[in-house]
Amino acid sequence: MTSALRLVAVTPDNIDAACAVAVRPDQDRFVESVARSLAEAYVHPEMAWPRLILDGDQPVGFVMAFLDVHFSDTDPPELLRSGLWRLNIGADQQGRGYGRFAVEAVCAEIRRRGGTRATVTWAPGEGGPEGFYLGLGFRPTGELSGDQVVGELDLTATAPVAA
Repeated sequence: MTSALRLVAVTPDNIDAACAVAVRPDQDRFVESVARSLAEAYVHPEMAWPRLILDGDQPVGFVMAFLDVHFSDTDPPELLRSGLWRLNIGADQQGRGYGRFAVEAVCAEIRRRGGTRATVTWAPGEGGPEGFYLGLGFRPTGELSGDQVVGELDLTATAPVAA
């Protein structure tokens, strides 16, 4: 991983590179494709924040956040949530810190907007992302979103995402 990591908006100039990001085949059951994510961002522009992850000029992943939304109709009006909607790190790019960078960047954007917590969901199962998110400090809330575990990270601490 280099110090040239950045998130950039998905544009007509880089959409093909974004859609080419693919996780390992054994991870497909845990995360939707970038193309599916971009379609969801298109129909939910008021909440979706899709970004291509670049190392220098090389696309290495894709992250999409949701910002200031209600998870369900039963959420009280004051309970707006923000967090990770999708995280896809290219199969050959995994294990290099790109996922951690993306999570930290999303958390920084949530803080910038005045948020105090980040939410994520994950499908449980062997080979899934649960260990990654727990390792970053997310803790299960006890809620489920469909069949996915809901996790939360307190952003009020001064330190970045836990090591």
